[in-house]
Amino acid sequence: MARIGQLRREEKWSASRIAFELREEGPAVSRRTITRHLAQLGLNHRRFIDPNGETNREVKTIASKHPGHMTHLDVKKVGRIPDGGWRAHGKDSPEARAAARTKTRGARAGYAYLHSAIDGHTRLAYTESLENEQGPTTVAFLNRAREWFAKHGIVKIERIITGNGACYRSNAFAATPNGTEHRRTKPYTPKHNGKVERYNRILAEEFLDARTWTSEQQREKALETWNLHHNYHRPHGAHDGKPPASATPQHVNNVMASYS
Repeated sequence: MARIGQLRREEKWSASRIAFELREEGPAVSRRTITRHLAQLGLNHRRFIDPNGETNREVKTIASKHPGHMTHLDVKKVGRIPDGGWRAHGKDSPEARAAARTKTRGARAGYAYLHSAIDGHTRLAYTESLENEQGPTTVAFLNRAREWFAKHGIVKIERIITGNGACYRSNAFAATPNGTEHRRTKPYTPKHNGKVERYNRILAEEFLDARTWTSEQQREKALETWNLHHNYHRPHGAHDGKPPASATPQHVNNVMASYS
């Protein structure tokens, strides 16, 4: 155990690497055993190795060089809102009784799929609420997103970054790039697509959970207003407090704030 602790502290190696070195030095020790010993020594997390938290990993940032260089795509699945309910329309209202009958039949509201595309350089984001996350649906969304970005001066998307969902691995999506490089993130590593993941969090905190919705139609309509607010008025830290649209080639910054 002393040798395991020494290699961990001095070399900052993982359990797999320590197991390899010990096998070269003498009796083999399994990776699982080394992991258990590291936990007993209090060295199972890298931040525990040094008091100042230093590691031997080189932090690499994913930076977009110019508008259109990298566009990040993702789908956020959210529960659909039943069109009715006594909390929204009052007890014994026609809408509440219709919702109760639906619940009695065992029907479910299902899910809405929020497809989002965000430009990695300007943080300009486009979101739609769609019925599913299948390949053809995702391809149609990407085509509309291309048109929307083009209106803001981003006429060419050089690289698309996505997760490993079925829609992004489908044959339909594979045929779409049309000269655009498609890269999928490493499995179980959402930080590689961090810009759209962070946008999904903003979307949840400032839009989905910011108010009470009475119907799915109401939320879908409000999503159009959210697209305007996020891109033209919401301040962004990457642009010194200016909205994402200010960094586009068109420099759009005169959209009315009333959204009406």
